[in-house]
Amino acid sequence: MGGYGTRDFARTRRCNLLVCLLLVCLGAVGMRPASAKGRKSIMAFLDRGVRGLLLTELISGMALTLRYMFKPSVTVNYPYEKGPISARFRGEHALRRYPNGEERCIACKLCEAICPALAITIEAEPRDDGSRRTTRYDIDMTKCIYCGLCAEACPVDAIVEGPNFEFATETREELFYNKEKLLSNGDRWESEIAHNLVVDAPYR
Repeated sequence: MGGYGTRDFARTRRCNLLVCLLLVCLGAVGMRPASAKGRKSIMAFLDRGVRGLLLTELISGMALTLRYMFKPSVTVNYPYEKGPISARFRGEHALRRYPNGEERCIACKLCEAICPALAITIEAEPRDDGSRRTTRYDIDMTKCIYCGLCAEACPVDAIVEGPNFEFATETREELFYNKEKLLSNGDRWESEIAHNLVVDAPYR
């Protein structure tokens, strides 16, 4: 015949304490507290306990999950699907040309002067016909903060921030854009850039 062990005694004592605590809480509910604040605090305590015991938060969360399972998906299967891009989107920089192929930049250096990150470097010299054009146009894309001030300052819409945002590189050196790189970007995205400028023109 087994004896009444220490573990059984401790378990019985814990059960008695829990029962006493429950009776005290129930008695407190039946009593008239000294103030409305006391009644609210007791009811809030019991409400939290009941919700925790019945796992109401978990059940409501699972119900929300099940409700959205039967709704149309709102995710985009990138890169095979892409969302719309605003006409004011500030992406990869580009230098534009006129329809006859002549570069637009007149080497006024306003973009270089206004750039808050000092990311633009321009060198220029006059041509034989008297026009002024750049011999060097560099942008350090690792410094650029994509504020768009260079495009706003340009009087001939030569430097713009195009719609391309997929220009990640493996090295920093690939983000040092020279004039040839910028002109090639402009040739590649000219149709989208021209359309965005037309759409945004009434608001500039």
